[in-house]
Amino acid sequence: MQKGLNMIRLKALDDLAHRLSELLPPGLEDARVDLEKNFRAALHSGFGKLDLVTREEFDVQRAVLLRTREKLALLERMLGDMEARLDAQQSPQTRN
Repeated sequence: MQKGLNMIRLKALDDLAHRLSELLPPGLEDARVDLEKNFRAALHSGFGKLDLVTREEFDVQRAVLLRTREKLALLERMLGDMEARLDAQQSPQTRN
């Protein structure tokens, strides 16, 4: 099973394939089982090609990004303070 399919419940895909097969006209009842298998395979294949992550992985990366943004904001404030002090130190020297 591919990583992306972990996020999508396989039973939900199987149920969707079954519902699609039930929509077939009455004359295709003999082909219904084969078509349901084809629907299921196509759905699994399609979702398997998607670059999906689990909700848990998403939440972890979101938390990492939030911490990174907080650290960046702190560093920007610290840099602003340092630049202000440097400017204050250089201002008296340039007056002389």
